[in-house]
Parts: sequence; structure tokens; C-alpha cells
Amino acid sequence: MGDGAALADRIAERRAGVGDPGALVGELRRALVLVPYDRGGLWTAKFGGIRWVCGFTDETALARFAEEGVAVEGAGASSRSWEYATFRGARLLDEVIPAMGVPAGVAVNVADPDGSMLFPPVVGIVPDAVAVDADVDVPGGGRGL
Repeated sequence: MGDGAALADRIAERRAGVGDPGALVGELRRALVLVPYDRGGLWTAKFGGIRWVCGFTDETALARFAEEGVAVEGAGASSRSWEYATFRGARLLDEVIPAMGVPAGVAVNVADPDGSMLFPPVVGIVPDAVAVDADVDVPGGGRGL
């Protein structure tokens, strides 16, 4: 329970147009996700106005990401040490994402064009207080998105 292989299987199902989206999110919550460090923090990328925490289902998927870095950064990147932290997906979604202070989600296996999946900061994935589509109270009164 909670292994990266089960998450990769749920991602494959959704990418094939089958499977239950709720089960996919549940599998992410149970899974252990590897997140590389970058300059003392977690590896993130900004795309579409969202800060994405880059997570991987296993060391093989992380290695593919590292190989892509070699292609982008040049041969010197191959000697780079890839340290990473292991998080339960629920901790990423419920603690790490809210602590970032900006709209943020989780991008899983980003170096696998046919096996990647984005988990955006929306209701049902992240806490409502940080979901970009939630109608929540804002400090000082009023409602906001």
C-alpha cells in the first residue's frame, strides 16, 4: 500500500481514459513520492501561473528526470548529485503545498511524456483554503477565489 508503482498504474489508467479520478488522487495521497532538492529547497517549476512540486514514483523515474537535466544543462549535469526527500503524497498536498504561499500543485514523473500527471491546486486535491477554484473567506472580510 502506498508504493509508487500503484500510483503509476492509476496514472496510466487515467491517461488511457479509464479509471476513477478520485481513486487517482487517493493513490497519490497514499503513495511515497520522491522529491529532489534544488538549492536547499524542493525542486519546483513554474508553469501556467502555478508552482509545481516535481515528484517521482520511484528512483527510475527520478533518474529519467536527471537524464533530461543532462540534455538541457549539458554534460556537466551528469555528475550532479540528486538528493531527494521522500514524502507521503498526503503530506505534500496537505502541508507542503499550503506552506508555499503561492498557488501550487504536484507534477508527477515529469520526464515521462506518456506517464506524467499534474495534480493542480483545486478543490478535491489540495485543502480548500489554498485551492484556486475555492470560494473562501479572505482576511479582512469578503469572499475571494
